[in-house]
Amino acid sequence: MNRKALLPLCAALVALTGISGCGMLGGDDDPAAKAAHAPAADSSGGSAAKAPYDVTGLLHPDKEYFGVAVDGAPSSMKPVDAFAGTVGKKPNLVGSYSAWGDGFNAPGARNVFDDGGMLYVSWEPFKPGLDKIADGSQDAYIKKYAESVRTTDVPVAISFGHEMNGHWYPWGTKKTTPETFVAAWKHIHDVFQEVGATNVIWVWSPNVVNPVRSVQLKPYWPGDAYVDWVGIVGYWTTTGAHTFDTLYGPSRRQIERFTDKPVLISETSAEPGDRRRADVRALLDGVRQDDDVIGFLWFNIPKRADWRIQSSPLALAEFKRLIADDAFGFEVPRP
Repeated sequence: MNRKALLPLCAALVALTGISGCGMLGGDDDPAAKAAHAPAADSSGGSAAKAPYDVTGLLHPDKEYFGVAVDGAPSSMKPVDAFAGTVGKKPNLVGSYSAWGDGFNAPGARNVFDDGGMLYVSWEPFKPGLDKIADGSQDAYIKKYAESVRTTDVPVAISFGHEMNGHWYPWGTKKTTPETFVAAWKHIHDVFQEVGATNVIWVWSPNVVNPVRSVQLKPYWPGDAYVDWVGIVGYWTTTGAHTFDTLYGPSRRQIERFTDKPVLISETSAEPGDRRRADVRALLDGVRQDDDVIGFLWFNIPKRADWRIQSSPLALAEFKRLIADDAFGFEVPRP
């Protein structure tokens, strides 16, 4: 039985028996989840300072994440509010992009959390190269970033080096190796753990394999101990796949061979055109019906195409109708 199907059963058992916790679901009482996000120990052998927000309760939600990336957010939440007014529901995941060398946007993370959501950061290592990250020469920067995440004390989802299986980024297949990517990922994760920045959900986000079928995903996998969610980047284009399975299925069938981590459609949108309304329907219906997918993040920024949902009235009407379903969206709880 899948995780989402087990959640109502678990709740009923708790009510009947008084036994708390559903560890088998990876929730708050899951020992493995607690170990992965346990506070770091200090050098004297005692516990570190007060542990930050515990994200284990957010890893396997019983409703879908509804995310958006919009220009101006999260430094300001006005663009998110405007988007919410357009589609009729407030997102609870706000996407952002951080180049390697940038500081962590602590005020933005707090803005999103204060509005009932969680910040999603796509951390992009344009320079100095994954080998420099893996060998420890970037540790001062990583520690500073991690300490800012920890002291901000709100949940944050971080995707490092997204679309690593593609050739279009400098951390992709043309300029680095899977082994170097994995070494860099593990090193960053380990530094965050040492600093005590356990309020992070780590999201491993390959591009859909459709355009790069010769590149296998498994060599890029850091391991279950280093990843919380599988994020899949995949856009609906006028010339591409037009069903949920043909767009995301080939990637997921590869991924299912080496992990059963929850899946987030971590970056998506639908290209304007005659099929846009149908593509929106396929996306939202697919997310809602697939028990292993925990949500999606909609890219609502014009870039090489006008990905904004409001640019197509019929598609917007379909989006509004489907996102109104109670399965989408929830408020990220206070500690």
